[in-house]
Amino acid sequence: MSQHSADQAPNSALATVAGHRDWWRDAVIYQVYPRSFADSNGDGMGDLEGVRSRLPYLRDLGVDAVWLSPFYASPQADAGYDVADYRAVDPMFGNLMDADALIRDAHELGLRIIVDLVPNHSSDQHEWFKQALREGPGSPLRERYHFRPGKGESGELPPNDWESIFGGPAWTRVTEPDGTPGEWYLHLFAPEQPDFNWDHPAVGDEFRSILRFWLDMGVDGFRIDVAHGLVKAAGLPDLGAHDQLKLLGNDVMPFFDQDGVHVIYRQWRTILDEYAGNETGPEGPSSEGRGRETGGRIFVAEAWTPTVERTANYVRPDELHQAFNFQYLSTAWDAKELRTVIDRTLAAMRPVGAPATWVLSNHDVTRHATRFANPPGLGTQIRTAGDRGLGLRRARAATLLMLALPGSAYVYQGEELGLPDVVDLPDEVRQDPAYFRGAGQDGFRDGCRVPIPWTREGSSYGFGSGGSWLPQPSVWAELSVQAQEGVPGSTLELYRSALRVRRERPDLGAGDAVEWLSAPEGVLVFRRGEFVCVANTTGESVTTPAYGRVLLTSGEVTEAAGEAKVPADTTVWWTTA
Repeated sequence: MSQHSADQAPNSALATVAGHRDWWRDAVIYQVYPRSFADSNGDGMGDLEGVRSRLPYLRDLGVDAVWLSPFYASPQADAGYDVADYRAVDPMFGNLMDADALIRDAHELGLRIIVDLVPNHSSDQHEWFKQALREGPGSPLRERYHFRPGKGESGELPPNDWESIFGGPAWTRVTEPDGTPGEWYLHLFAPEQPDFNWDHPAVGDEFRSILRFWLDMGVDGFRIDVAHGLVKAAGLPDLGAHDQLKLLGNDVMPFFDQDGVHVIYRQWRTILDEYAGNETGPEGPSSEGRGRETGGRIFVAEAWTPTVERTANYVRPDELHQAFNFQYLSTAWDAKELRTVIDRTLAAMRPVGAPATWVLSNHDVTRHATRFANPPGLGTQIRTAGDRGLGLRRARAATLLMLALPGSAYVYQGEELGLPDVVDLPDEVRQDPAYFRGAGQDGFRDGCRVPIPWTREGSSYGFGSGGSWLPQPSVWAELSVQAQEGVPGSTLELYRSALRVRRERPDLGAGDAVEWLSAPEGVLVFRRGEFVCVANTTGESVTTPAYGRVLLTSGEVTEAAGEAKVPADTTVWWTTA
């Protein structure tokens, strides 16, 4: 059977659905990495005007909101996650007028806009930090960061043994205004990203002001970068003889997931709630919008925690709305492992009344079409292409499984095209700061950041008229939007169909439970109302009951005598109605 719904309905972007204020509980949110999405001026770098020009594509895809990775003024030491001015757009992306036009156009199309917020650290070119260096030890500005004298006879050793996530010490020594070696400052990431001291009241005051600035611009929410990292343990204690980088995400660290972060987020939530009665988001129904009611600006936490239970602390009713489910992202394509993380996620979110979130790819990890092309256990940054056909089959099946689960789902730009990671980028074009530090993260994140293809031809396959900042493989011509649009069986049309069906059926989307049904080894089967999802994670075809009418499938399914033959690495959606 075809991947398409048997009875074709109008394009999901034009369909009117019943509105509800908690739109975020079942939202599908599309991540745009601005430098790699669309280039409007031919300089090889994506920009806000490029994003704006492609908003109709996102409307037609059927997503509810667009999350933009940082576009603020920045020296770009870490692709914009080193912010020099939180109220300005970097010239490489445009200006504030471009941001305003993008937000307005998105709302007219029924799309919400979520922007990145980077509160753990600034750029070393931020005016606060530059002034702190100029004024020297004892400067009040130094108290807004973590400046400390070094250890050793002349302060030549770092203040503690913490390591940077990007490798090497988490401390850099400064040269004082008189030219002598002086204090050290903390940076959990690159040296160009000094950590803020959130114990200082000026830091909190500044970020509450920044929130209001962008809320007044009309944004519908914030994705909080390193949401688990703002507060450090008192005294900045040593960790001792540990492999710190292997502990990350597996244990509570003195610089991550400290309980004090929740005080900050409870303060932030009161600000968001101030705007609840002053909505500027999508209104409908209209000729192009989705018919969603206005309401509900949101916070989304990027919080790497040891367990999904600790992640739930970030989404208590008076804190944030969603938190990324990194445990799910890092789970292998294996029925038993998937069921375990699904059950734990739903159980953890239920007591705090928050929706589960599901994500398979983002700008920091190898695309899932490549992860699933390789053997499990290689982590989330993989350097080998693996079996491309296998990876794509599994990626398509994993997507249908993800979109069938209760809660909100995130889609990373280009995954709807089935894009793999580019694993053979020349060393000289890489820009990931972790790559150049020799330890820490593998530093191969550039592979998932290569600009996406829009057309079969052109210097950058429609990305722009002047090439692209990272080279695109020639095979991407046939993975482009132009090559897949309207083609039955294409990955793009699978995503469009899945998002349309998800929107049309009340059994999908929001909720906090699934009903597991008996299934063969290596197969997941669950029911949600009149909807049944079957996911075969094995390498062989399996026979299951035919649960009704097939709504959608990632591969060819055959039916006979009340049974269905589900191929290897295939997910099927059924309706029992």
